[in-house]
Amino acid sequence: MLNIEKRTEGTNLTVALDGRLDTISAPQLEGELRSTVDGITKLTLDLKGLEYISSAGLRVLLSAQKVMNKQGEMTITNANDEVMEIFEVTGFIDILNIEE
Repeated sequence: MLNIEKRTEGTNLTVALDGRLDTISAPQLEGELRSTVDGITKLTLDLKGLEYISSAGLRVLLSAQKVMNKQGEMTITNANDEVMEIFEVTGFIDILNIEE
């Protein structure tokens, strides 16, 4: 189960994730991002409530990063130790802009 909370301020979009980003919830996040990133120059993904991320979830983050590279920037904030470890093991720590 994944809870997605979006907050837009001008061209800044903050998306807070709560729960598990896995094969079941990844398409939900992908759809939400696809429908809201038009015209956004700064995307912040707040992972404070994210307990788990699977390869499907990582794919969604990667595709969001590619879109934002063309139109602005994407930042990941508040990732917990487990999620950070997954980013490190998969090499995503070098691809994503992660604020600690």
